[in-house]
Amino acid sequence: MSRSEAPAPGTVELRPDAAWKALRVTTWCLFGLIFLAAFEALAVTTVMPTVSQALDGADLYAFAFAGTLAAGVVGMVVSGGWADRRGPRGPLATAVALFATGLLLAGLAPSMELFVAGRLVQGLGAGGITVAVYVVVARAYPPLLHPRVFAGFSAAWVVPSLVGPPLAGAVAQHVGWRWVFLGVVAIVVPVALVVLANVARLGAPDEPAAGASGRRIAWACLAAVAVLGLNLADQADAPWDLVLAAAATVVVLIALRPLLPAGSLRLARGLPSVVSGRALLAGAFFGAEVYLPYLLTRRYDFSPTLAGVTLTAAAITWAGASWVQGRLAGRLGDRDAVRIGTVLVVVGVGSTCLVTAAHAPATLLVVTWACSGAGMGLSYARQTVLVLGYSQPGTQGTNSSSLTIADSTGAAWSLAVTGLVFGAASGLDGPFVATFAFTTLLAAGAALVAPRVASRGRQPATDASTART
Repeated sequence: MSRSEAPAPGTVELRPDAAWKALRVTTWCLFGLIFLAAFEALAVTTVMPTVSQALDGADLYAFAFAGTLAAGVVGMVVSGGWADRRGPRGPLATAVALFATGLLLAGLAPSMELFVAGRLVQGLGAGGITVAVYVVVARAYPPLLHPRVFAGFSAAWVVPSLVGPPLAGAVAQHVGWRWVFLGVVAIVVPVALVVLANVARLGAPDEPAAGASGRRIAWACLAAVAVLGLNLADQADAPWDLVLAAAATVVVLIALRPLLPAGSLRLARGLPSVVSGRALLAGAFFGAEVYLPYLLTRRYDFSPTLAGVTLTAAAITWAGASWVQGRLAGRLGDRDAVRIGTVLVVVGVGSTCLVTAAHAPATLLVVTWACSGAGMGLSYARQTVLVLGYSQPGTQGTNSSSLTIADSTGAAWSLAVTGLVFGAASGLDGPFVATFAFTTLLAAGAALVAPRVASRGRQPATDASTART
């Protein structure tokens, strides 16, 4: 089929194989956008010590990370509502523009204050990009292809986790840290232009939603502030750290209630449980992951590079399991994939806790964490597929933003609490055992919620085991 004969994105009359070929260019460019956002999120970790020293900004070091995450929550809400009202092209273009502007501000910043401002703008754009891309997938691809597409998006996060930190370090060392930000701008703009040209016909849905109201955006801003409070709670002196964490948790729950599907906080069946399960799963995995390299370097005398092998192993199994679920789209149902995946995360995080408590060889930690990565790869993509399946054309953006908000806040809340748990425990091993035990409880919660992702009243339109070809 020639390019002139290929249907415009959004045409789903083709069989999945034919649609996949017709949308190949769009798929690769969407992959590129996710890849670049992931690369920047991971690369900045490597160069931040250099940035902080160069700009004399040690006091704003943590805020440069937490502020980006918090701003992303607002970007998700605005992008989702806009996409439901007008289609994904406008919010995607704006999100990419904000992302690129933030990179330019950070890369050219003469002070740490302006660098952080750039990171805030970058976070707005990154959050908007993710949600807009999800809506493009929902509108342009047949349902049976959704697991396959999101398997590719998982790889778009895994590859930067392998090459991003060393590449960013090499650029910072030989060219200058500013080019870690400026160099991405030169790539993201042309990639985005190709995507925007290919999704030009994805206009407003037949029954457009009202979009993101001022009230919803206000709640998103409150959630963002609460996320910052969570991330900064462990910097306060006792007992104010616990007071701040508890207050921030309450504010997060209050702010999330109108941002998530009705019934999410009480784990109602169907879409609400999918979103709540995602928050628990993100909290379990990412809350434990940040302490593994610390454990390996502190107890086993690993070098930082060797300690990173543990995270690399999980990244590889994540990508592998995600690829497998994509290839089994017609045979492995969404609910079963989520259930199996969450159980694997429970086994992986729980085994990591046991290995740590038993002073077992470090090799076992690589194995247990690789199991966790496989569980994430199996469940994460299918949770996104389920959200799109439960969403009508006029609600895809809003529901996608709800999922990404749950993802971000779940991870942020867990990181804040694990910081408090780690600081409160005593001894050489106690902090690590306590942290892994807490994240195991979060993983168990996600596994208990997993059977509720299937609604008794409505079958997701994109269930991989029942989607029509």
